[in-house]
Amino acid sequence: MVAPASRMAPEVAERVPAVARSLYPDRTLEIVFHPQCLAAHGHFAGDDETRAQAFLDIANDESYDAVWFARGGYGSCRVVEAVMCKLTEPSRRKAYIGYSDAGVLLAALYRSGFETVAHGPVAQDILRDGGDAAVGRALAWMVDRSPEALEPTVSRLKLTAAFNMTVLSQLLGTPLQPDLDGHVLMLEEVGEAMYRIDRSLFHITSNAEIRRVAGVMLGRCSGIIPNEPDFGMNEEEIARYWCQRSGIPWLGRADIGHDTNNKIVPFGTSHERC
Repeated sequence: MVAPASRMAPEVAERVPAVARSLYPDRTLEIVFHPQCLAAHGHFAGDDETRAQAFLDIANDESYDAVWFARGGYGSCRVVEAVMCKLTEPSRRKAYIGYSDAGVLLAALYRSGFETVAHGPVAQDILRDGGDAAVGRALAWMVDRSPEALEPTVSRLKLTAAFNMTVLSQLLGTPLQPDLDGHVLMLEEVGEAMYRIDRSLFHITSNAEIRRVAGVMLGRCSGIIPNEPDFGMNEEEIARYWCQRSGIPWLGRADIGHDTNNKIVPFGTSHERC
């Protein structure tokens, strides 16, 4: 467990292992929280160097099978280049899972050919209502690649990827932008006004590389900030509008979001489809 962005709440380190023990009573799951998860440096879980080194400590260590993001927040973009240039061969044999700000690192890993990368619950989701189920879903994917943990449409699709809308929009045009040609792209959002959702979708669907996706699916957009005056369209109407203008196929709704019902979306081809 590492926190490349914001600091993890201390109680997560007690509650997540307790859930793991209850779900896997006959198996030994070692869940290790890097001390950096509880560091504090202004907004961040430690300064940039500390956060980058913590990620490398776990990713490059042969003894760990997965890198699980403790939480999102903000800050991954400040460490991603330092991380990517120092990853070693053991890092390629691991699973990586998170969402929100973690999408920055997931994008960079996927762009660099890492095969087991997924948009899914973070450890701090344990503190939300229904958090035990979210943590259980992440563990089921990391431990067993359980198909029950996946977003329901994933098994029927050839290639998939998922992002927070704002995070993906900020990635476009940078050296971190992944190749999503032929992918079904799933997008979710939280805490934004409709005009900001509209602006993000304008930027995303205007990108020449994104226009090569197989289609867009919209996850949940929660905590929407009221527009004054009212924007006059909801999030689905906005997504349909920009898909139509850009020529990107609209493929409906996806079961992902900034909530504990957030299902797992592997980047590329999931193991269940191989």
